[in-house]
Amino acid sequence: MQTGVLRVLRATAASWWRHRELRRTGEEELARQLERTAVLRDLGYLKQAASLPNAHVICGDGGTFLHLGWTTVSSFAPIERFPLASLAVARGTPFVDIRPVTDVIAFANLPRVTRNGSVNHEHSGPGGSVSLTSYIDMVEDLGASINNDPRPSRST
Repeated sequence: MQTGVLRVLRATAASWWRHRELRRTGEEELARQLERTAVLRDLGYLKQAASLPNAHVICGDGGTFLHLGWTTVSSFAPIERFPLASLAVARGTPFVDIRPVTDVIAFANLPRVTRNGSVNHEHSGPGGSVSLTSYIDMVEDLGASINNDPRPSRST
């Protein structure tokens, strides 16, 4: 594991208001234990982001979401203020920036990305599911920008 990744995760956990408050009240050991738990959890999320074929990060006006199959980690903050998502993207997880999308109705009607690898071809609308690459094709047509594009010969 890269020390830079651990350093960011540790600093993020230490900056949480609850952990700072525990340190202020003298409960250093509890704060350290909670921070260690948070770092290990976030490392697990990063491992999942690297290993799951449909893992991706989406950032819009409503916040940032790290989609990991059946698990989603989110923040109301943009990706620039969500270190876990930033680390996942830096390590190669596909990133879909939907902030430039202006047609929110068309975006809302897109099918979701399949969670377990099975694609539901019967439904192409909001109730259906498509592969990550198909989803990226659709959202890119609406004006989204893509980083770490998983489609062949389109990586940015």
